[in-house]
Amino acid sequence: MKIDLTDTTASKVNKALVQGRRAIGTPAVGMVLTLVIVTDEENAYDALKAANDASLEHPSRTLVVVKRVSRSPRDRTTSRLDAEVKVGADAGSGETVVLRMYGEVVDHADSVVLPLLLPDAPVVVWWPVNAPQDPAKDPLGALAQRRVTDTYAAEQPVRELAARADAYTPGDTDLSWTRITPWRSMLAAALDQVTCEVDAVEVEGEEFNPSCELLAMWLADRLDVPVKRSLSSGPGLTAVRMRTSTGPITLDRADGSLATLSIQGQPDRAVALKRRETAELMAEELRRLDPDDTYASALRYGVERLAGSTAPETPAPAPASALALEPARRETPAESSDRATPALMPPVKKAAAK
Repeated sequence: MKIDLTDTTASKVNKALVQGRRAIGTPAVGMVLTLVIVTDEENAYDALKAANDASLEHPSRTLVVVKRVSRSPRDRTTSRLDAEVKVGADAGSGETVVLRMYGEVVDHADSVVLPLLLPDAPVVVWWPVNAPQDPAKDPLGALAQRRVTDTYAAEQPVRELAARADAYTPGDTDLSWTRITPWRSMLAAALDQVTCEVDAVEVEGEEFNPSCELLAMWLADRLDVPVKRSLSSGPGLTAVRMRTSTGPITLDRADGSLATLSIQGQPDRAVALKRRETAELMAEELRRLDPDDTYASALRYGVERLAGSTAPETPAPAPASALALEPARRETPAESSDRATPALMPPVKKAAAK
């Protein structure tokens, strides 16, 4: 069911939601969170489709905030709010409200969104494009327990990573980090199979891909060894090569779908490492809403400390205390003692995490 409201208010939108639920015979609210999507008209359709697909796993009230550009000075001083209210089959497994804002109300989007939040439920804000410099200080970001950005959509992704590190607040995360969850799980599992010392690592992938940089920073932060960032034609991440005391360990994915895991003394194995859609990434991020300390530690390591990095020179933030190499955040952490991150050079051999 779809209800269109023109020149409306947040109160009328709430009434339309109740009316829609009653009309389809489901007056009870069964959503587990509120997902606020802040985007432009160009990207609204794709973001909403991904959110609807993710809602099959996480029933939610989705509020899409579209800030429209006013064409004349008179329009910029005239506030108007148009809304599309969708319930039932048109809104996945939850509810959807598309809020189109014009004029001065654009600068006060939080006052429109606040009355529409589900009571006593977590709030997640997602910027598919044009994320603020400091998401936690943004008026909408301040309402959320979790703030999701995507540095892949930025014009200068490597610079954006440095900005994210400077402004990091617990609860921040990025879909470029979510994309490497299978890689982190597979690399941690590979090191669980052998007893060795890791001397050096090379991460290969396409240029200006923030996921490649984040994976390299995570390995450097966890293993305390030099990590070289090398370029390939893609797609995305293509290979990780680790030099160890028992021989090389390589995870190679040339086609963006199927990878080959090679460990010295063992037969090569084919593993699935497909490039995932945005809906899958959002579904993963919504499974846990607590701060991601592993992401924070890797982010603060600093792109400029990677060997072969082309990132501009900027002052590196002080690194957080390093932990043992562990599987992806969704997995059970590996057992290892805490240790501080030393300087990248000279190389220091460390035992691989178990």
